[in-house]
Amino acid sequence: MTAEADGEDPAERKMRFLFAVRSRGVTDARVLAAMERIDRGAFVRGIFADRAYEDMPLPIACGQTISQPSVVGLMSQALAVNPRDKVLEVGTGSGYQAAVLSQLARRVYTVDRHRRLVREATEVFHRLSLTNITALIADGSFGLPEQAPFDRILVTAAAEDPPGPLLAQLKIGGIMVVPVGQTDAVQNLIKVTRLEQGYDYEELRPVRFVPLVEGIGSD
Repeated sequence: MTAEADGEDPAERKMRFLFAVRSRGVTDARVLAAMERIDRGAFVRGIFADRAYEDMPLPIACGQTISQPSVVGLMSQALAVNPRDKVLEVGTGSGYQAAVLSQLARRVYTVDRHRRLVREATEVFHRLSLTNITALIADGSFGLPEQAPFDRILVTAAAEDPPGPLLAQLKIGGIMVVPVGQTDAVQNLIKVTRLEQGYDYEELRPVRFVPLVEGIGSD
């Protein structure tokens, strides 16, 4: 059932959606504007479509999830994307996070190990005329060396430690945001800044993500 069908005005729905995101700590004006422009409903299919505007994660194909909007906003905010930045996202999933990033950056490369997810996300990108996103089937744990270095890297799956190949693909001064944890019950969102000598690590908040898995999916 659509919001229109159950009597909710689309403008009211958008206001409620953005209020929920702001109330959970997303205050960056550019991020909020990006989330206002990108309709999460375009990325949620099937029986969960009527819950697209709630602040909750939802199942998608290939055993993955679309993150809750407030987490998408908080990760985007922590990434501090500049308009001229080239961004790598590891874990395309539904494509929603990449679409939000596309409103903040010059170019977004997004990779996923599941062919179906890349195909379906690409279809949505085309439908929404998001021409600055390149979606590729790849093992995200190794990044995308042929396009490195990146100004920003966002990882939407949890690793035991920030992956070395991804750290190496950050520019000096670049930022990576990645969930880190050894179990799905204990994970923390980490902001990594590459310095002239080494890296600076900042712990942001507890999160829960699917694990970062090596290899290409069999789907």
